[in-house]
Amino acid sequence: MSSAATTSPSVDKVDGFSRKSVRKAKQKRSQSSSQFRSQGKPIELTPLPLLKDVPAPEQPELFLKKLQQCCTVFDFMDTLSDLKMKEYKRSTLNELVDYVTVSRGYLTEQAYPEVVKMVSHNIFRTLPPSDSNEFDPEEDEPTLEASWPHLQLVYEFFIRFLESQEFQPSIAKKYIDQKFVLQLLELFDSEDPRERDYLKTVLHRIYGKFLGLRAFIRKQINNIFLRIINGFALPLKAEHKQFLVKVLLPLHTVRSLSLFHAQLAYCIVQFLEKDPTLTEPVIRGLLKYWPKTCSQKEVMFLGELEEILDVIEPTQFVKIQEPLFKQISRCVSSPHFQVAERALYYWNNEYIMSLIEENSSVILPIMFASLYRISKEHWNPAIVALVYNVLKAFMEMNSTLFDELTATYKSDRQR
Repeated sequence: MSSAATTSPSVDKVDGFSRKSVRKAKQKRSQSSSQFRSQGKPIELTPLPLLKDVPAPEQPELFLKKLQQCCTVFDFMDTLSDLKMKEYKRSTLNELVDYVTVSRGYLTEQAYPEVVKMVSHNIFRTLPPSDSNEFDPEEDEPTLEASWPHLQLVYEFFIRFLESQEFQPSIAKKYIDQKFVLQLLELFDSEDPRERDYLKTVLHRIYGKFLGLRAFIRKQINNIFLRIINGFALPLKAEHKQFLVKVLLPLHTVRSLSLFHAQLAYCIVQFLEKDPTLTEPVIRGLLKYWPKTCSQKEVMFLGELEEILDVIEPTQFVKIQEPLFKQISRCVSSPHFQVAERALYYWNNEYIMSLIEENSSVILPIMFASLYRISKEHWNPAIVALVYNVLKAFMEMNSTLFDELTATYKSDRQR
């Protein structure tokens, strides 16, 4: 084997201590193959000399011929067909991997379309239907791609090509375009974890090399997340909940949040509608990541929080009302009028108002001091008017408690 084996993700090692359920019989690791375009008759490839055996000036042309040969795909579900030619292609791919790793001067402008064509012919294919809709990654063995002896080397070659010191994105962008990226993203549906691992690396390299594709890649990944989360079966699996807490919530900390915040908020709400018990960890997560110095992000957080409160169940609201309204109280007191205004708009939401009314004995003491002080001191008359409306609503909800808090506040101020 070539040096490809030294850098590629190791996935074939046997772990003698892998956790398996004693209640569930271990599934046999099955193989399936994608729907390749089978020719139906024996395939013959004309053997070409090795690249190292021809003079350096002739190598670029021979390199192109070998790429063209490797566009031929084989049926790996028929284990007895084309054995000699399959081995010839495998050794040619190995040679190409080594060649792009160590050679210089091979990347002529003519090579770019041929490389992309060869990679596309091999990896872009119709994936086989899933054998099981209830696949459990901790219990079941994955379905492996039968054509992996060739596919792995094609991926390895493509990664080395993208990482080459001679690689020029300005030329490659004619061929590695939005259509190419879309087809690449569709392959993440592959059940073979080895392929998904390579795809992750390829996508990462493309994202790093092609600045013009970055926004497109982010947008398409957003769309994939929405499709995935909408399709989650109930009850949610532990890995889905972990994805929410470990991946989606921390995305609120990134500097470019405004680029995808609407989609992220949508994903969060989808989770909560499927499993209301996730409401408390989600709101506590938002409070943990609450922006300290960026008022624009605070307005976004308040908008997302209102979307969450629109679907919250009263039993879940009770669990987080105290830390939640301490934060809302701080927002109402913000010197930035847009933050204060956005927080005060919560009292225009009928469902949130009904939750506040049911729990006014807890929420009113948290909010009162901030509201009363702002009504007397805030520089913005629009905010003062909104605060008067909120105080009036609180007074109508619980007049006895309101009078007690007013008296206490005044005596504290005098003291």
